[in-house]
Amino acid sequence: MARFSFFQRLSRTFRDNHRTVKLVLLCTAVSGGGIVAYGELAPSEAVTDRKKVVVLGTGWAATSFMKNLDNPKYEVQVVSPRNYFAFTPLLPSVTCGTVEARSIVEPVRNIFRKKKVDVQFSEAECFKIDAENKKVYCRSNANNSLNGKEEFVVDYDYLIIGVGANVNTFNTPGVVENCHFLKEVEDAQKIRRTVIDCFERANLPEVSEEEKKRILHFAIVGGGPTGVEFAASLHDFVNEDLVRLYPGIKDLVKITLLEAGDHILSMFDKRITAFAEDKFHRTGIDVKTGSMVVKVSEKEISTKELKNGGNITTIPYGMAVWSTGIGTRPFIKDFMSQIGQASRRALATDEWLRVEGCNNVYALGDCATINQRKVMEDIAAIFKKADKRNSGTLTVKEFQDVVKDICVRYPQVELYLKSKQMRNIADLLKEARGDVKKETVELNIEELKTALSKVDSQMKFLPATAQVASQQGIYLAKCFNRMEECEKNPEGPLRFRGEGRHRFNPFQYKHLGQFAPLGGEQTAAQLPGDWVSIGHSSQWLWYSVYASKQVSWRTRALVVTDWTRRFIFGRDSSRI
Repeated sequence: MARFSFFQRLSRTFRDNHRTVKLVLLCTAVSGGGIVAYGELAPSEAVTDRKKVVVLGTGWAATSFMKNLDNPKYEVQVVSPRNYFAFTPLLPSVTCGTVEARSIVEPVRNIFRKKKVDVQFSEAECFKIDAENKKVYCRSNANNSLNGKEEFVVDYDYLIIGVGANVNTFNTPGVVENCHFLKEVEDAQKIRRTVIDCFERANLPEVSEEEKKRILHFAIVGGGPTGVEFAASLHDFVNEDLVRLYPGIKDLVKITLLEAGDHILSMFDKRITAFAEDKFHRTGIDVKTGSMVVKVSEKEISTKELKNGGNITTIPYGMAVWSTGIGTRPFIKDFMSQIGQASRRALATDEWLRVEGCNNVYALGDCATINQRKVMEDIAAIFKKADKRNSGTLTVKEFQDVVKDICVRYPQVELYLKSKQMRNIADLLKEARGDVKKETVELNIEELKTALSKVDSQMKFLPATAQVASQQGIYLAKCFNRMEECEKNPEGPLRFRGEGRHRFNPFQYKHLGQFAPLGGEQTAAQLPGDWVSIGHSSQWLWYSVYASKQVSWRTRALVVTDWTRRFIFGRDSSRI
């Protein structure tokens, strides 16, 4: 027992001081053998002049930033009203019991506790940002307030805003009061309970046939990835699990997907859009395109039929889910007004994710959008920087010397070359100049403007997806990790409007593909290189990708366990 206690103390000492303990184990075989343990505690290095970094949010952007930040010279304060990270792409699976809610959430303290960066977490909500005085005003949750002090102020040297966005209702009457949303784990759990409630209510003996049809009519507003996946998940839940439990009312169930545009999944390849619409038609999901919702009452949805002269029709429903895009959070709107961005829908940042008009404030994820600089705005500065001879003309050789910096600073140039199937900048100059095979051929600024006049047409806003937010968080963390090093040795492109180079390369999004689960163990996948795959093989690819992208081994194991349980036992239909 004494020896066991000794090893317990030794193990505890090692765990508590694993970064500063030097442990030597000597095993000998003299006189029956023995164990000698030697521990040396190295004095921890004191880090002075730490910069205070305040991170708002625990979503994809903020969590990716924290997971990849490893410079101990920062002191970090995370503020968020929820103390966990949620794997939001699996929320539609939670609504129907395919995956349990606890399987897709990870406590943020589990994520941060192994970091060598000093991280503190406060479960509170930011309600005001004072960028001029570098202060963040926060309000703790009512249940967590101590001694009636619900509000507190946090100072910062750097502020990282990654709070996501609200659901955009477009001020449609009745949406907030009568519709379900699908943004948070709590939303998915509420939808799951409501679905079961609808079946239980419709199964009561005194309910009329007409009322049963209304109760069992599920309306989904929005034909984007979330709305389509939820419709597919609900259809599978009803036809694979609930029909066996409620055989008397199975033929009364109806699922309707309402989309104001001409097609669902409009951001996907046309082949995927066509397949999804055809599959939903065959499986009994009613897809109504060109139907813009104008009002939602307790029992009816009013739509304006854009294809039929704007006629207003009403649809009775039992449950409605609203999934039509994102809107700005109130305190972000106030902050945008302070810094002169009141007319925008999201915080505008530069290509390095810095909020325009602020020092040391960064925004990423759904709450922000990158204001990519146009080539034509800087064409004079580019020409002057490339014209090293100050001759007023550029040779092709001189221009090619700055092409790499131009493509990094203005990624739309490279996108334009690819769209036109051009190999390099020389091909682009041929369009405007004619024969530029010889490097001695010179171009004036007007000819350069002509060559680059259509480049900015390739500028696109990044989609509001978890993939974008995650990449932005990783990028910004790497910038913070190398902040001091890059101050001394900048690694970014040339400053066309100034001297020297930018500290970092600007953020560039790398599209890794996207999925659209369509039910029936079939998924549509659009991968880089214009490769489209639809069917059961893509479903297994979806399983592997979503399992591997979980934030911890714990959630990976739980998600895979849930999928296995569903294959064997079916989905859980209890109302918990």
